[in-house]
Amino acid sequence: MPGFIKPQLATLKGKAPSGAGWLHEIKYDGYRTQFHIDGDNRKAFTRNGLNWIKRFSVIAGAFDIPGQAIIDGEVVVVHEGRTNFSELQADLARGDQDRLLFYAFDLLWLDGDLRLKPQEERKRLLRELFDKHDLRPPVMYSEHLEGDGQQLFQHASQLNYEGIISKRADAPYRSERTEAWLKVKAVQREKFPVVGFIKDPTGVAALYLGKQEGKELRYMGKVGTGWSRTVSSQIRKQLETVVSPKTKLTKPIKKPKTTWVEPQFYAEVEYRDLTSEGLLRASSFKGLSRKSERR
Repeated sequence: MPGFIKPQLATLKGKAPSGAGWLHEIKYDGYRTQFHIDGDNRKAFTRNGLNWIKRFSVIAGAFDIPGQAIIDGEVVVVHEGRTNFSELQADLARGDQDRLLFYAFDLLWLDGDLRLKPQEERKRLLRELFDKHDLRPPVMYSEHLEGDGQQLFQHASQLNYEGIISKRADAPYRSERTEAWLKVKAVQREKFPVVGFIKDPTGVAALYLGKQEGKELRYMGKVGTGWSRTVSSQIRKQLETVVSPKTKLTKPIKKPKTTWVEPQFYAEVEYRDLTSEGLLRASSFKGLSRKSERR
């Protein structure tokens, strides 16, 4: 059995494909993970090849199967009916695995290499693996639909999912970004430097965001939703380490209750579009990372 296999990645498109020959899946908001099962020897590789088996040991233990297998998928936390990256980050920071789930969407190895087999054949074998060994949560089989991808995308958008992934049914697995896998996002997602925050009694009520454009740090608006009380408290503790006496925005804005910070942390934010003033519309917080840790 091989070691870490570089994952196949999807190409971003504006519209989902329709017609025969495509499998359509929900796009999960978590950590891409590749589980290697070889008897009692278990590994859990991240997208970049780091072995996170200690963090995902409960999931790895749920693969009660004989022989060898390499399963590709996404580790998530489901919060309020949808996968939530911010909640996943918080659980991992605490070392808590109770809410972690793994949605398996591809089978790369099953006592032999499956990567040259068609996508639909690999999914069929993955489904059989789950059924034969009665695999149960925290491991889940990622269901798919065939036919009109745009219709699934519209349903996903209405349910506030991140989007969908469409995969060519007849394509092999390729360790690169290809057009055999297409992703269509219901919302835009980007990382913005945090330039300030508003306090609430235990954490933050809002984050003020900027965007670097050449030498200018321009104001992009704020985000005030998307975190739990625990995550809000963690955000405040991190930002209080980089408090600044004044704003770092090139063109200062008047926000009397704001605590300004050095732009050392980036907020990952989902948003629908921009207002006529160029500010974020319908924004929602997804995660926080230091400048040197940007994914």
